[in-house]
Amino acid sequence: MKKFISLITFVASSLFAQTPAAPAPKYPNFPSETPAKFQPSNNSFDYVRREEMIPMRDGVKLHTVILVPKGARNAPMLLTRTPYDANALTGYAQSPQLGPILNGYDNAVDVIVEGGYIRVVQDVRGKYGSEGDYLMNRPLSGPQNPTPVDHATDTYDTIDWLVKNMKESNGKVGILGISYDGFLPLMALVNPHPALKVSVPMNPMVDGWIGDDWFHNGAFRQAGSLEYILNQEATRDNAVKWWSGFSDDYDEYLAAGSAGELAQRHGMEQVGFWRKILAHPSYDAFWRDQAVDRILSGQPLKVPVMLVHSLWDQEDIYGALAVYKAIKPKDTGNDKVFLTIGPWFHGQSIRDGSSLGALKFHQDTSYYFRQNILRPFLDHYLKDEAPTNPVASVSAFETGTNTWLRLASWPSGCSSGCSLKPSPFFMNANGKAGFTGDNSGSVVQEYVSDPAKPVPYRTRSSQPSKELEWQPWLVDDQREASRRPDVAVFVSDVLREPVKISGQPMVNLRASTSGTDSDWVVKVIDVYPDEVTGEPLMGGYQLMVSADIFRGRYRESLETPKAIASGQPLLYKWILPAANHVFLPGHRMMVQVQSSWFPLYDRNPQTFVQSIFWAKPEDYKKATQRIYSGSFVELPVVTK
Repeated sequence: MKKFISLITFVASSLFAQTPAAPAPKYPNFPSETPAKFQPSNNSFDYVRREEMIPMRDGVKLHTVILVPKGARNAPMLLTRTPYDANALTGYAQSPQLGPILNGYDNAVDVIVEGGYIRVVQDVRGKYGSEGDYLMNRPLSGPQNPTPVDHATDTYDTIDWLVKNMKESNGKVGILGISYDGFLPLMALVNPHPALKVSVPMNPMVDGWIGDDWFHNGAFRQAGSLEYILNQEATRDNAVKWWSGFSDDYDEYLAAGSAGELAQRHGMEQVGFWRKILAHPSYDAFWRDQAVDRILSGQPLKVPVMLVHSLWDQEDIYGALAVYKAIKPKDTGNDKVFLTIGPWFHGQSIRDGSSLGALKFHQDTSYYFRQNILRPFLDHYLKDEAPTNPVASVSAFETGTNTWLRLASWPSGCSSGCSLKPSPFFMNANGKAGFTGDNSGSVVQEYVSDPAKPVPYRTRSSQPSKELEWQPWLVDDQREASRRPDVAVFVSDVLREPVKISGQPMVNLRASTSGTDSDWVVKVIDVYPDEVTGEPLMGGYQLMVSADIFRGRYRESLETPKAIASGQPLLYKWILPAANHVFLPGHRMMVQVQSSWFPLYDRNPQTFVQSIFWAKPEDYKKATQRIYSGSFVELPVVTK
């Protein structure tokens, strides 16, 4: 036993023997030249920057950047809530001046700086510096959102914190933003905080199925949507980006076949919103219940709103006017709902607005809007000694004549002494078009639509994935399309008198297909004279004034798709985006009809399948498309 204990003692002493001390370092340690925390000297700055984690009612904290003009007292606050990184939207430059750091997306810099506003930008829950979980266009608390929090409550709680903690402010808050950030000022109108005095939704996302980001009348907007959804939802900070080995989106999407296949190649089945899109390709309750115009039509109107619409908005051309139509009837005092319509792409109202693509307006339309409409509007509602509101109920730019109009309502067309007359503009035989037509039922034009060679939505030499080329595509010259054998073209005689349209054209297309499903694209086009004095690039230009797509399977019901009876003439009716345009004397009016708009919209296989997202190569078949007499686009013509 003693030997055993001695053995244990020996082993233990060996195991726990003290390790020899490490040799002294050969060189002495020098102190770091980097301070533990660097504190910049901001004495020369004309603003003070604060970052706060503002608590919501469920305990989640939202990252918020607050920029206070130095020396501000009783200053109003302008809030933007965003999924696009509050730090990035308030750090466009390394500058001691407020203007340069805000000179980018969502910031009407001249209005903010010249107006002396406190600028507040907040990450929505689940994005960048904010806590919580992210959902695309988070629904209101209810059937599709079982939690007690949503964008309306988060806005309320944020404003409540601001008015209690921002001693430099006068306690008045306005909210504004573009696109997704324009959807959020609409959500703020649901049970609004008393300190919310005004809301400015610019180009807002409103109904993702009818005519904004994800679908247009049932056709999936694959180019742009797939990339956006992946970038936005794969990670909190958008670290994962869409990748492509193609120089042209047309080739990339055609090689993949269906939108579902291309998404699967990028691993998008892991992304929650993409799974919802796959599950809801039709206009069911999922989309209807989230449509913001429907939501606001059932809410009391408490806060003044200025809706900003762009006539050539390549992303959200539906939303602003849909909300205007839904809430304007509630404005019994004509002092709560205002509308601005400009000749812009998506968000161009805060950029240079002197041109759009090849179009020249001979004035900076965006600057005019900011100085003569937006700033007076905000000042009226947010400043203590509020100046009178000089803004018209509707401020609408008239394209063609390139003039701003002050209107009492929309659609109107002119300030007084005119009316709107719905006027059928017929597609006739021999490629003719005009305000007279026949209903004989004869075929006036036919073409073969081949899914293997879909009609590009813009010239193939362009690379539409690039932002600067994507912005103006709705004003691209349509001559390339009009030369294709798979595009039906109808053109009027040369106009002797001007023709003005103000409002939304409505398509009444009588057509048949040899397939069992089909897409229909209809475009209303202003054809310029062969020579345009002072603007040689506009000679013969074919300018889309209004255009959109309709997926034929939804002819009878937007919720329940149905195969099309092959070879039978059927009526397809849908509404096109709004126009406020004058076709000038010497111009001609044109209608184009086609059955693909690729790769912006996914290809219709022209064979009815349960889900076009998963159409197989053998499903894609050529189809003969016929257009019949009596087809027309009903134009909202202004008469005096």
